[in-house]
Amino acid sequence: MLQDGRILAPLDVTAFDEMVYRELLSGREATARELASRLGYGPDRLVRALDRLRARGLVSRLSGRPRRYAAAEPDVALETLIRDREQALARLRTAAAEMMVLFRRERAGQAGAVEIVTGRDEVARRFLRLQHGVREEMRMLDRPPYVLAATNPVEPGALRRGVRWRAVYTPEALEQPGALEDLHKLASLGEQARVAGGIPVKLAIADSDAALVSLHMEQATAEAALVHSSALLDALIQLFEFTWEHAAPLGTDSRSPLAEEDRRLLTLLLAGLKDDAIARQLGLSTRTMRRRMKHLMELLGADNRFQAGAQAVRRGWI
Repeated sequence: MLQDGRILAPLDVTAFDEMVYRELLSGREATARELASRLGYGPDRLVRALDRLRARGLVSRLSGRPRRYAAAEPDVALETLIRDREQALARLRTAAAEMMVLFRRERAGQAGAVEIVTGRDEVARRFLRLQHGVREEMRMLDRPPYVLAATNPVEPGALRRGVRWRAVYTPEALEQPGALEDLHKLASLGEQARVAGGIPVKLAIADSDAALVSLHMEQATAEAALVHSSALLDALIQLFEFTWEHAAPLGTDSRSPLAEEDRRLLTLLLAGLKDDAIARQLGLSTRTMRRRMKHLMELLGADNRFQAGAQAVRRGWI
């Protein structure tokens, strides 16, 4: 009977061949006839199995007559097979990437410069695919409502593999529960973030190759345009760069003399959040938040909140 607990299946070694290999491992060298007698199978079937195992480097045939076989040392033999499989998988990944380039080029040619994507699930799927495919840079204009969760599960992995990620958020995006904490985590991984009001669309641009831009902002009406290389894509890139240049920096400087909570307060103030929203993000009462804001204005020599934010940016404190 064939044994359970196979370990060589991922290397495309059949259950029967693995049984033969295990039998050789458990004893001394043997002829095909001896193995057939021990395992209860015909000699011809054992000869074919031994030939397959020899071809994989798992079994050696010894000199002399009758022909005797011995198991190769597992650590060396299996490491060689594993390395061969890894190289084959690497070639497959390369081939898959090349095929995707051809696929996208063909799809772009068939669909034209713009594909209309309709439905929450389909918009979400295209957005995730766009992010997974980014190689060098992702540029985003971010604002609610969100088709997916406000937290992006793909971005941390992309940042760790070296993708440059720039995002401009609206003040409304920063009012989402836990938004500021999430942004600080992403900043620690390398995200560059800014904030600007009045952003009219949600936009994601991957490597200047394709962009996904919202067509409706109502959450119930999920519709977006997938824009391929074209003058329209160039215009969307210019829209992002213009917005980026005029947006306020969102982040903190570790050299700032301010406490972390005060830096966050000024950042949210500069982002345009209202008092209640700032207090919720910081976990403070509105009265406490306003008292701290008054102290910061005095520290910065500012007559109003706008001046306080501008002074903090000018001094490099946020």
